[in-house]
Amino acid sequence: MPTEYTPDRAIDLFLDHLWSTKGLSDNTLSAYRTDLRHFDRHQQLKGLKLVESSQFDVRDYLATRFDKGFAKTSSARMMSSLRRFFGYLVVNKQISTDPMALLESPKLARKLPDSLSEDDIDRLLSEPQADDPIECRDKAMLELLYATGLRVSELVGLTMEQLSLRQGLVRIVGKGGKERLVPLGELAVGEVENYLKFARVELLKGKQSDVLFPSKRAQQMTRQTFWHRIKLYALRANISTELSPHTLRHAFATHLLNHGADLRVVQLLLGHSDLSTTQIYTHVATARLASLHSEHHPRG
Repeated sequence: MPTEYTPDRAIDLFLDHLWSTKGLSDNTLSAYRTDLRHFDRHQQLKGLKLVESSQFDVRDYLATRFDKGFAKTSSARMMSSLRRFFGYLVVNKQISTDPMALLESPKLARKLPDSLSEDDIDRLLSEPQADDPIECRDKAMLELLYATGLRVSELVGLTMEQLSLRQGLVRIVGKGGKERLVPLGELAVGEVENYLKFARVELLKGKQSDVLFPSKRAQQMTRQTFWHRIKLYALRANISTELSPHTLRHAFATHLLNHGADLRVVQLLLGHSDLSTTQIYTHVATARLASLHSEHHPRG
């Protein structure tokens, strides 16, 4: 007897497919689930099943979102979720016509990421005091973050076995399970060595853990906790630039390009699968160069 259709089951099977084939994070899968459930509720109010959706239904839903004042970015993400979901149904012959086939996603202006100047970075990285175990840990984390351009989630999830101070490398498993080796640089190696000699033992309080940067409870730190630590040091350093959890990642990429690094090298270091994702940093670097030219060139 065939399994009775339910929207939750259809969504679950789709998300299981994404998890097994694309290696997407729990946060990303949760966002897909939320988007699809919202659209399903819209369809239910019209007496329709999710798999019965037409191009008209999707347009009607987008119009409803527009009337409610949803941002273009939110609707663009929704469109992406629906596009992948219905594409999956077509491939698996659960529907014959893709309602998303002729629909275009909203055009979005590319927002340049906030970044810090090299002077800002120097002041930020100088704030943590190495004689305090927690600040010694934070100093090593900030140096490593700026030296490597890691995502904050990658940083807090680092284990001892991912680090090779002798080779000056850290091994990262990023989005989609893709692995990359990233060099640390002498300053970061020195700060991490200092942290491992003195502070990590005190933070662990005799407990065994493979976490490279444990919290004061000797557990893996959350992204939110480290983000609050960054804001604390930025406040102490009188940095007025609006910060985000990826600020040091953006600074890493921008400063490399400002100093002549090849775009594809930066792409590999950041773990971007698509070069177009990295290219946004060239706009930041170009703007910075134009500013320097205007400020210092005799005919600027």
